[in-house]
Amino acid sequence: MRTSQFMAPAVLAAAALALSGCSAASGDGASDGPVTIEYWAWGTSQKPLVDAWNASHPDIQVKHTDAGGGSDSSAKLVTATRAGNAPDVALVEYNTLPAMIVAGVAIDISDQISDLSDDFAPGVWSQATFDGTSYGVPQDAGPQALTYNKARFDELGIDVPTTWAEFADAAQKVHDADPDTYITTFAPAEFGGFAGFAQQAGAEWWSVDGDEWTVNFDDEKSVAVADYWQDLIDRDLVLAEPLLTPEWNAELNDGKVLSWPAGLWAAGVLNGVAGDMAGDWAMAPLPQWTEGESAVAFQGGSAAVVTSSSKHVEAAAEFASWMATADEALKIQIREGQYPASLQGQELTLESDPPTFMPQQDDYWKIAAEIAANTIPEISWGPNVNVASTAFQDAMSAAVTDGTPLRDALTKTEKVVVDDMESEGFTVTAE
Repeated sequence: MRTSQFMAPAVLAAAALALSGCSAASGDGASDGPVTIEYWAWGTSQKPLVDAWNASHPDIQVKHTDAGGGSDSSAKLVTATRAGNAPDVALVEYNTLPAMIVAGVAIDISDQISDLSDDFAPGVWSQATFDGTSYGVPQDAGPQALTYNKARFDELGIDVPTTWAEFADAAQKVHDADPDTYITTFAPAEFGGFAGFAQQAGAEWWSVDGDEWTVNFDDEKSVAVADYWQDLIDRDLVLAEPLLTPEWNAELNDGKVLSWPAGLWAAGVLNGVAGDMAGDWAMAPLPQWTEGESAVAFQGGSAAVVTSSSKHVEAAAEFASWMATADEALKIQIREGQYPASLQGQELTLESDPPTFMPQQDDYWKIAAEIAANTIPEISWGPNVNVASTAFQDAMSAAVTDGTPLRDALTKTEKVVVDDMESEGFTVTAE
């Protein structure tokens, strides 16, 4: 998701420098001798990437830690940065990168990666570059798609839906055929997933004109998306529960949850929790709100950033660059189901085997390329996505538990976001 408009350049620079007290110029360089760098990242591709790097780079060894995905990792990064002991390199989702810059976690590595920009499409490179300053190396892209249990769809006679209206009809057919089975899960904590659905419908939660912000979480389009999922919950056609819990994993493995509308990284995640189902699942384009359209938003996708705690900036930047551009690294990403951010990686997918979880789907990467070509190019994220994510999770979870309208959770989220931005000195208008 494009985040390059999240803050006026002067405000960003002042905040980042004041909080980090560091710049990319402070580092020992990769040529000073053997060093060990710390790397925080989640996902099935990360350990193989680190193992491959360590085998071929004896002078720079990487220690990998899975500090949790997405918002969990970002919160830990802020805490570790304040204590001065953050890892050298960390994987950060595109939508949380603005907050990581403002918090002084990610530093300017423009000098270290200046030769990489041509390796990425401009829209992807912009995910980690703001007003000409690069804060990370894009590693993967996560345009939304529909990952589904093809074996069960075929068994129940369910056609793959191409619109959200068809998806609702398919949800009813699944329920009628097997009342204990659900077409998907509405997970109240999935801020990025709901944001993608809303953006696909045309919503824009943050926008900025100079130093003046507009925040609009409960606009007409976002409310319509909330009402859509509300209807499916009320009719008991989707499960309203968290993802990737032991209970959810068991339901998935039992063939009781039949799809996951999520980023292209979903295949890798599912392989980690339901590997025995490899070959049963497939991937298709995400349903559309309007028949005939094809646009989707990014859900996730991440960049490797060098942190202000690093004493090995050159080595850290070299490792971050290698993961996103080296053939060996790209092939590992592809094998594990990640859709590479680099142009070279995306080209390699077209001559690669499908992900491990979907070995039978020969057109997987062709469909992925078509989906990626139709991603919404410019989405602005605010400087407090972490606050918004927490507020959204709290409000949505309470709505599901209490049986109150999901649309009200959007209004509550907006108030928290606006109050937080105003407390930090931003000029904000709520719509």
